[in-house]
Amino acid sequence: MAGYLARRFLQMLLVALVAAICSYGMLYLVPGGPIDQLLAERQNTGQNRISEDDIRRVRERFELDIYLPFRFTRWLIGWPAGPLPGGIGADWQVGCSVPGQVRLRYPDGRVEVVEEGCEVPVTMADLEGRKVSRGIVFGDFGMSQVMLRGRPVTDLIMTRLPYTLYLMGASILLSILIAIPIGVYSAVRQYSRFDYVMTTVAFIGASLPSFVFGIFAILLFSVLAKNAGLPYLPPGDAVGVRDYTIPWIGTVQAGSFLDRFLRFLMLCGVLTFINIAGWSRFVRGSMLEVLSLDYVRTARAKGVAERVVILKHALRNSLIPFVTLLAGILVALFSGALITETVFNWPGIGRLFIDALGRNDYNVVMALLIINVVLLLIGILIVDILYTVVDPRIRLT
Repeated sequence: MAGYLARRFLQMLLVALVAAICSYGMLYLVPGGPIDQLLAERQNTGQNRISEDDIRRVRERFELDIYLPFRFTRWLIGWPAGPLPGGIGADWQVGCSVPGQVRLRYPDGRVEVVEEGCEVPVTMADLEGRKVSRGIVFGDFGMSQVMLRGRPVTDLIMTRLPYTLYLMGASILLSILIAIPIGVYSAVRQYSRFDYVMTTVAFIGASLPSFVFGIFAILLFSVLAKNAGLPYLPPGDAVGVRDYTIPWIGTVQAGSFLDRFLRFLMLCGVLTFINIAGWSRFVRGSMLEVLSLDYVRTARAKGVAERVVILKHALRNSLIPFVTLLAGILVALFSGALITETVFNWPGIGRLFIDALGRNDYNVVMALLIINVVLLLIGILIVDILYTVVDPRIRLT
């Protein structure tokens, strides 16, 4: 077991490093960054409002004036932060503050200006005094560049994390408690009325995207119910800004436990329904496969009670494939539901990721991505260990 865990930890480090390199590279190489937005704004508003110095300051704030490999190592381990000891490498070029421009004139008369070379290079000496994190390897995710400018990314994450934890924790727990019995009963009563109904519900839940259910839920339980004079659920946010009145319930004070619970109820219900739709079908299929095996038929032939056959002999083995799905639970607990949180304006990690991505807050996006990668790798390792618990025939060597 010790040797297996050591090998797995080395593999996890390698996978996390490759994932970090790929994610970081793709994030900065895709078009539409802060410089592109600034240039587009200057084109629309005129050059007088946005000068070259403004562009240069933005380039420096996002460290876009540093070449990508050095930018990555500064984010990863906080190096380079200046010349090497003894002033070695002070004049080494690690970036370009102002790219050179060349005017191209084509035979058809068209003129195009392209970047080539570097007019103002950035050297190792120029990095001395610039703010740099200690690196994510040492648990420092750096500073937020846009959303909480100048504040640690960790502070931003910690303000959103509680909302995601209790939302996703409740929905996942409810999903497991409901989906497994439904899947088992559907398999035992195959082709019964209950099985047909749950199959139809599962197909509906699995075939439509989550934001569609979110919008339907808001229309049904909030808008239509309120217009009809029935008790309704608040359509979004985690906490209300003013008191409101719900028929049959009375006045609900903003920020009270009842206010938070009512706002939590619809979002949690949507996520639970989506999980149940997928997981119940998975458990049903796995149970049907196990129920047709010889040892189950043998147990029945020996006169073992049907409840014991299902719960002791069939259910345990059928859960092995289902355990594989649980590898993503750690990630789901942390990352939340990206689209559904945005639809309900829920201030969780999922919405934070969408906001950070749209506002080019690279440090926040990369922090969330790398945490998700690490949690997924840990989840896979835990699932591998759980295999030995569910099925004693499996050995980790």
